[in-house]
Amino acid sequence: MTTHPVSLESARASFVAGPGYLAACTMGLPTVETAQALRSDLDSWASGRASAAAYGDIVEDARGAFARIVGVDVGRVAIGSQTSAQVSVVAAAVPDGAEVLCVEGDFSSVVFPFLEQRYRGVRVRCVPLHALAASITHDTWLVAYSLVQSATGAVADDAAIVRAARAHGARTLVDLTQAAGVMPVDASRYDATVTHAYKWLCCPRGVAFATFSASFAELLRPIQAGWYAGESVWESCYGPEEQLASSARRFDVSPAWQAFVGAHPALSLFASLDPAAVWQHASGLGDALCRALGIPEQHQAIVTWADPTGSALAALTAAGLVVSGRAGRVRVAFHLWNDVADVERVAAALRPAAALASQPVAAPAPRPAAALR
Repeated sequence: MTTHPVSLESARASFVAGPGYLAACTMGLPTVETAQALRSDLDSWASGRASAAAYGDIVEDARGAFARIVGVDVGRVAIGSQTSAQVSVVAAAVPDGAEVLCVEGDFSSVVFPFLEQRYRGVRVRCVPLHALAASITHDTWLVAYSLVQSATGAVADDAAIVRAARAHGARTLVDLTQAAGVMPVDASRYDATVTHAYKWLCCPRGVAFATFSASFAELLRPIQAGWYAGESVWESCYGPEEQLASSARRFDVSPAWQAFVGAHPALSLFASLDPAAVWQHASGLGDALCRALGIPEQHQAIVTWADPTGSALAALTAAGLVVSGRAGRVRVAFHLWNDVADVERVAAALRPAAALASQPVAAPAPRPAAALR
C-alpha cells in the first residue's frame, strides 16, 4: 500500500511567499529547504569544497524521487535540462513520412521538434484537444500532447486518448510539465513522457526528466549522448570507445549541478505527498474562484478566461497579485501555498468589494480522486 507521510498542511509550511502568488503554471516557488540547499551549495562552491561526485549522488536521489512521483521504475527515467531537447530525441525517431498527431495551441516544445522533421516527409497534424482521441487513425505513428494545457489549464481526456492510441497501434508522448506535482500522474501509461520540473514541482529551472517504456526506448537513438549517458559515468569522459547505459540513462545529458541541488529537496517533498489530495486542494480552489466570479466551474488548478485587452491581468497585478496571461487569456493558478483567502483577493480585484461582501467565498468542497479520470 502506498503511504504519504507528509500532510498538505506540513507541506504548505515549506513555502514562505505563498499568499497572492498565483502563477505556479509559470514558475513554482522554492521550498524553504530548496533555498537553504542552494545557499549552502553556493558557499561550498565558493570555498572550493564542492564535489562533482557528490553532485552525482544528489542527481541520482532526485531521479529516484521523480520516479516515485510519476510511478515508474527509476531505470525508465532520463535527466535533462529542457523538454524540447528531450522531445527532439523522439522526433528524430519518427519514420520518414509518418504522421504525428498534436494539439492545436499546445506548448511549442511539444510541437516544434516534430515540425522540424517535415524535411523528410514527417506529417504533423494538429486538432483541438477535445477531438484528439477521435482523430487518431491507423496512419498515426505518434500522439504527442500535454496532459494539462499550458494556455488554458484544460485537462486532456487521457483515458480516451490512450485507449484510442492503443487501438490504432499509435505511440504516445505526453508532456507532464503542467501536471506532475499538482495531480496524480502515471507515466507507465505512456510510451514516453517529458517534464520540466520548475513549475508545479517547484524546482530550479534547468531540471527536466523524460521517461521511456522499454519497447519504445529500443526505437530511439540517444542523439544527445555524452559522458553522462555512459554505463559508467566516470569512465565515459573520453572517446572514442562508447558503452552507453542499458537503462534510460543512455538518454541523459550532463546535469546542471546547482539546479539539481535545489531540486532534490523539492522532489523529495512531492514524492511524499498524496497527489490526489494536492489536486483536490488546488482544483477545489479553482472551482471556488469560478463560483465567486459567476463563471462555469472548470475543475482545474489553472483557471482561465478570455482577456483580449489584458484588463483583468492589469487589475490583478495592480492589486498585488502575481498571475499570468497567455494566448489572450488570463491565468490564475492554485497550488499548495494558496488558500481561500487568495480566491477572495482575486474576486475583490475584479469586482466591487460591496458585491463580493454579499457573496462570500465558500471553501472548496472535497472532490474524489476518481474525478481525475
